[in-house]
Amino acid sequence: MSQRALFLDRDGVVNEEVGYLHRAEEVRFVPGIFSLCRTAIALGYRLIVVTNQAGIARGFYTEADFEILMDWMRRALHVEGITLDAVYHCPFHPEHGIGHYRREHEDRKPGTGMLRRGAREFNLSLADSIMIGDRCSDIAAANAAGLRQAFLITGTEASACTGTYLKIETLAEAERWLLSQG
Repeated sequence: MSQRALFLDRDGVVNEEVGYLHRAEEVRFVPGIFSLCRTAIALGYRLIVVTNQAGIARGFYTEADFEILMDWMRRALHVEGITLDAVYHCPFHPEHGIGHYRREHEDRKPGTGMLRRGAREFNLSLADSIMIGDRCSDIAAANAAGLRQAFLITGTEASACTGTYLKIETLAEAERWLLSQG
């Protein structure tokens, strides 16, 4: 039987955007993320983080640095009663990548690689799954993968994104939507 997921972009959705985050002391969780995640889990959603990590591509930090930070974040979330089912990241950038990191990749949003990987690994119905992001690339990936609903947190993009999505100012709005859908 297929399951559904709440896909979350990391920077700007799970944690506040600080620009190439790679140290635990810089992490500030976005208000409402703990409640949103607990509600999603209670409603039967898998929690999957899908994040472009151009900082790795640019050489600002390593994949090992990313993994250390994500281990720390997973522990911090666990204290709040939240377990992430998966964290997928794309370390590639087609223009600003260094060495083998300079290339296009299906995982780099707006590509759908990370969403489809989650669907395969967890037997997910993408048509029943949700995405919350703060960039047009998040919306484009969600739409291209056929997700049920995409949410765009306002304030990051200078102009409107193309595609189908609901604009939200807070994660509490997405949480209320999830509760209304059952």
